Amino acid sequence: MKTALSREKALELLRTYNQESFHVLHGITVGRVMEWYATELGYGDEKDFWGIVGLLHDIDFEKYPEEHCKKVPELLEAAGAEPELIHAVVCHAWGSCTDVAPEHEMEKVLFAADELTGLIWAAAKMRPSKSTQDMELSSLKKKFKDKRFAAGCSRDVIRRGAEILNWDLDRLLGQTLSAMQVSEETVNREMEELNL
Repeated sequence: MKTALSREKALELLRTYNQESFHVLHGITVGRVMEWYATELGYGDEKDFWGIVGLLHDIDFEKYPEEHCKKVPELLEAAGAEPELIHAVVCHAWGSCTDVAPEHEMEKVLFAADELTGLIWAAAKMRPSKSTQDMELSSLKKKFKDKRFAAGCSRDVIRRGAEILNWDLDRLLGQTLSAMQVSEETVNREMEELNL
């Protein structure tokens, strides 16, 4: 799947609608995680598309929180995005903001990994290193089980994501952690380049 949007254009779009560094960091992180998954799952030729979907998945969240995923078609159509990209972005909030279900494996990965990246970053910030690099799966699993930790990250959504992928939870946790470890340096560099 090719997209009409370049990564540069997608990043510009993200920045147009998101000024908070946290939201930009989340978009960049999910974008890089999705690129890793594309390669890992045998969709290397769609890596750019997967990455742009991840980058833009919360494009409307900061400015239009009450209309999350409902403003997406308007914003992305105006930017020239194709229907496949719009569908993928809209369905990532299936069950909470939209009744559009993920269909393609990429959409299911985004649904599953989105909340989890937030939990992993929160866990990384609690470490002396402030990094995912030295985090082990066992440590992440403890944080996942502690409902008081990063309480805004829905464990139910993460579990449901693993289920729709037909993966066990450990696989989802472990692979998403690996994706973040591989991409952390790139994500940090991109944030520095944006002066965020």
